[in-house]
Amino acid sequence: MNRKKAKLKFHPNSFEIVEEGDHVICAVSGKNIPIKQLSYWNVELQEPYFSPIEVKKRYEELKKK
Repeated sequence: MNRKKAKLKFHPNSFEIVEEGDHVICAVSGKNIPIKQLSYWNVELQEPYFSPIEVKKRYEELKKK
């Protein structure tokens, strides 16, 4: 890995690389997510998530608002 953070635009079922890099950072946990392993994101919030656990945490946070 070249350890450069990528910038992505999230779409339903896909994402577009805006700035090249090898990872993004989970919006909930702060964990690095290699681009090749990125499977979870929110299109409306434009946020990547490390796993379903972080997706659930964000959903619960938003539900409280």
